[in-house]
Amino acid sequence: MPDDLFTSESVSSGHPDKLCDAISDAIVDACISRDKNARVAVETSVKGGPEKGIILLAGEVTMNGDHPDYEQIARATAAKIGYDSHDIGFDSTSEKRCEVILRITSQAANISQGVNTSEQGAGDQGIMFGYACTETEHYPELEGRYFPLAAALSQRLTRRMTNARMDGTLPWARPDAKSQVTVEYKNGKPSRIHTIVIAIQHDKDLKMRFDGSEEKELSFVKQEIRKHVVEHAIPKSLISNGYNLIVNGTGRFADPGGPYADAGLTGRKIIVDTYGGMGRHGGGAFSGKDPSKVDRSAAYAARWAAKHVVASGLATRCEIQLSYVIGVATPVSVRVESFNTSELTDNELTSRVNSVFDFTPKAISSELDLLRPIYSATSSGGHFGRTAGIDGEFPWEVLDEDKIKSLKN
Repeated sequence: MPDDLFTSESVSSGHPDKLCDAISDAIVDACISRDKNARVAVETSVKGGPEKGIILLAGEVTMNGDHPDYEQIARATAAKIGYDSHDIGFDSTSEKRCEVILRITSQAANISQGVNTSEQGAGDQGIMFGYACTETEHYPELEGRYFPLAAALSQRLTRRMTNARMDGTLPWARPDAKSQVTVEYKNGKPSRIHTIVIAIQHDKDLKMRFDGSEEKELSFVKQEIRKHVVEHAIPKSLISNGYNLIVNGTGRFADPGGPYADAGLTGRKIIVDTYGGMGRHGGGAFSGKDPSKVDRSAAYAARWAAKHVVASGLATRCEIQLSYVIGVATPVSVRVESFNTSELTDNELTSRVNSVFDFTPKAISSELDLLRPIYSATSSGGHFGRTAGIDGEFPWEVLDEDKIKSLKN
């Protein structure tokens, strides 16, 4: 086995935890659509069952005007992802088959008094990290992402599985899926794909096409995944020398799956959401939170700043840590680390970043235009490393040439 391997994973929009993230972020978008200053912190839990599944919505929402219909949002979001049949593991459309339980109150007064000020203090204490590197920049399909390669590829695979299921390319596929990519490094740089692991839920009757043979069924699924997912999503240069492909390692992943097979919970896939383990992660999840929560907005800002440092050529790897105290706008600390890939010291990089970027919550929301309903798209496929025209444009992924020039000077 090679000495230098690194692995990242991703999960599809139909994974039970990602289903919960999607519902929570759909609620954030609905609230912000009605009141851009809405305070939202909503978590979702789902579980299917032989007779009836449940969706539990719990958290706090404070906003002007009428609240949206949370139950309708939850049911519609789950159905859009593909959970509209009890046979596949969850039917959100049926009151008989799915119960929605609401436990949503208002934001605590002691929190809101520190946030609802002219300076807009942080909604909580906490630490946030942003990371960027040049690993993806050697591949035209991935250029402009400034992202860890294993994480970028695992995200591409799960997004591709979802798209191929929804456009009919893989009609036997079901919503729940996972990917895992192991990259082999030589001299500290990505060399090739060592192993790809795919788990994809499929039609329980698929084996009937092969006279009940599970072996032939698995061979078919693996062939289809190789052709329509792996070879579609992964740059050819990374797999031209061969790779190990493992599909549905137990032999089958048939209906029912999704929330029937595993309970789901908002915020349980934070490494999938960020850098696949290559960069550090702070203490909080993103989904279900409005941008006054620095768990979310400051993590976006840290990524934005780190990407600018790398895109400017000041470093080939950059990690930025921010820390906050509840009710205070200015970060307690800002720390930049280049992992010895910069001609500048980390102290000099920190000074330049501090002079170019304003990390107060109010400034972050203004510069990144966060007070709008853009969060549903983040709930699966990763919050970072996605570029315009391919997977949708997130403002914290867009480079500002003026800021790049300022960082260089």
